[in-house]
Amino acid sequence: MKLAEQWDSLRDGWREARIRVTLDDPRRADRAAQLLGPLQPFRAAPGALTFPVVGQSDAVRRLLERLDAEDIRARLEVVDSDPIAEPSPELTPPTLRQSWEAALATLPADWSDLLGEVELGSSDWIDRAAVNMVPINPRRDGSRLAFRFRSARRQGYGAAPEMVARCLTRCDEDGIRGTVHVLRTLSDTQPVYTQGPVWQLDGKTV
Repeated sequence: MKLAEQWDSLRDGWREARIRVTLDDPRRADRAAQLLGPLQPFRAAPGALTFPVVGQSDAVRRLLERLDAEDIRARLEVVDSDPIAEPSPELTPPTLRQSWEAALATLPADWSDLLGEVELGSSDWIDRAAVNMVPINPRRDGSRLAFRFRSARRQGYGAAPEMVARCLTRCDEDGIRGTVHVLRTLSDTQPVYTQGPVWQLDGKTV
C-alpha cells in the first residue's frame, strides 16, 4: 500500500501524534528525509524516520505522495497520540418550573412559608412574565430582572406551591427562561388572627 493511502487509514481518532516511517530500503533514508523536510523528521533508526503531527493534516499526505512518486516504499504507523476529546454534551438549562421544584426539594419537610424570587434571563420577558405570574402577586425587585413572591404551603398569606408551579409552567411555555430562588423560609408557623408572618427587607415589609 502506498504511503499516502496508509496515511488516510491512520489519520482518524487523534488530535496530536508521532508518526514513524520505516523504510523497506534503509539506504533511501536520506532522500526520504529530504522529501519530508517540512515535517522536520527525526532519524530514529538507520531505516526509520519519525515526525510529529498536529491535526489531520493534508500537508502530510502531499509530502508522502512525494515518496510514493519516487517509489520509496515504507510502512507508516502511529507511535503515540493524544486522542480527540469527546465533545461535552450540551446541558439544557432547567425550566422555571424545574428550578422551582429543585428549590423546594432543598427545604425542610415542615416548611410553611417562604419568600421566593424569579430571576429572568432577559429584559424582553419582563412584561409577559408579570402577566403569567399575576396569581402569585409578583413584585418587581427594583431595576433587577427579578420578581419576588410569597408562597404558603398550608395556610396564610402567599400562593400555594402548586399555583406557583402552574404560573411558572405558563412562563416556560412562552419560552421565558431564568432561575427560581428561595430567599427566606419558615417552618410550621401557626398564624392566629393574622395572614401569616411578615418579613422586613431593607426596611420594607414583604
